[in-house]
Amino acid sequence: MSLQRRLLLYLLICAPLVWGLALYFSTQRARHEVNEMFDTELVRLARQVQATLGHGYPGASATLPPAPREGAPDAGDSDVRDLAIAVWSADGKLALSDREGVDLNFRADAQGFIDDEVDGRPWRIYYMRSVDGQWLVAAGQGAYERDELVYGLTVTQVVPWLLVLPVLLAVMAWAVRAALTPMRRLTSELAHRDAQDLRPVPSARAPAELKPLLVAMNGLFQRIEQLLVRERRFTADAAHELRTPLAVLAAQWDVVRHAGTPAERRQAEEKLSAGLRRMERLVTQMLSLSRVESGVLPSLDAEIDWPPIVEQAMSDCLPLAERRRIDLGCEWPPTGTHPMPLLGDGHLMTVLVRNLLDNAVRYAPEGSSVLLRIGREQLEVENDGPPLSAGQLARMGERFYRPEGHHEVGSGLGVSIVRRIAQLHGLELQLGPRADGRGVRAVLQFDAAHR
Repeated sequence: MSLQRRLLLYLLICAPLVWGLALYFSTQRARHEVNEMFDTELVRLARQVQATLGHGYPGASATLPPAPREGAPDAGDSDVRDLAIAVWSADGKLALSDREGVDLNFRADAQGFIDDEVDGRPWRIYYMRSVDGQWLVAAGQGAYERDELVYGLTVTQVVPWLLVLPVLLAVMAWAVRAALTPMRRLTSELAHRDAQDLRPVPSARAPAELKPLLVAMNGLFQRIEQLLVRERRFTADAAHELRTPLAVLAAQWDVVRHAGTPAERRQAEEKLSAGLRRMERLVTQMLSLSRVESGVLPSLDAEIDWPPIVEQAMSDCLPLAERRRIDLGCEWPPTGTHPMPLLGDGHLMTVLVRNLLDNAVRYAPEGSSVLLRIGREQLEVENDGPPLSAGQLARMGERFYRPEGHHEVGSGLGVSIVRRIAQLHGLELQLGPRADGRGVRAVLQFDAAHR
């Protein structure tokens, strides 16, 4: 069911209910006002009759002059058939009455208003006894007279509403349709947009109810645009970075095929193997970077268990360290101190530590050492390599950037991957020389927001 039909249905159901309740309370209020008005007239009539009774009033009963006949010239719009007056003496004898008052009931102990039945019809009667107790005056009125007035007032309110009900429904339908015009305009605009058009939808003139939706939609457009930018950048980087290694591999394979002597063939095969390792590392690093930048990540709420992570990372870097005769070491905090409490993803932290160790081993002088130190609030990796200049430190983390003067195979993505994983875990990476001014030290610690 469309939103427009749903709104109209709600209005058609709720409007009559609310109108019915309003009519009910209005009728009750009108009944109260009518009763108040007629009760006041009955009291005034009883007092006037009481005032005309004198001490020497004759004991024989008397009848008041007949009321004007309905339709007579002197009758006007009066209807006194449901109005009655009666006077009784102290002993209960009827002393005075009109034609209808003869049927009123004598009640010796009555005082004030009483709802009674006269000839099987409900009446409201006001009894008033004189101060000396000699006379009992009763002024009554049929309840139908009051109900007729209340119903007449109600009908005068209901009939116009019923007559204008079709007009009201048409106006409500138009109002609902007009109110939903911004939503139809938004739907039309989005339906005619190109798939690559991720411009924000203007929300300045939108209704207040649509602004949260537009803000969320614009945020989604922005995230999709960022995702597309990352994908385009990854595709462009992959095309750029893989072109040269593939060309080199093709050339080295041609050299292997056309090698004339076993020595030339062995040398060509070693170069081909080195090229394959570089290709493997480049593809692995690019896939890791694409994964951490995609935003599709596992839950980062598991407690990090550092020993298996360090063991796995050092095992992965051990072949390279053995080939370059690098001594890998690890220092843990003192006994009883928890190493760097952190919540996150264990696999991503393994990638982070492995990249830090791999860079330190790859760019350390042969025969030197690399130390991994895990403290209470930070993680450090340092080597004995030459210190980096301020310009090199400023560019560390750029994609595919590698400092000059290094001949070891690398892709220039390791620091970018480390920074991105650190950011996801509320950490920051700082690079600089060791305390003695030599080597390179990478410090991983909590950022300002999580410190």
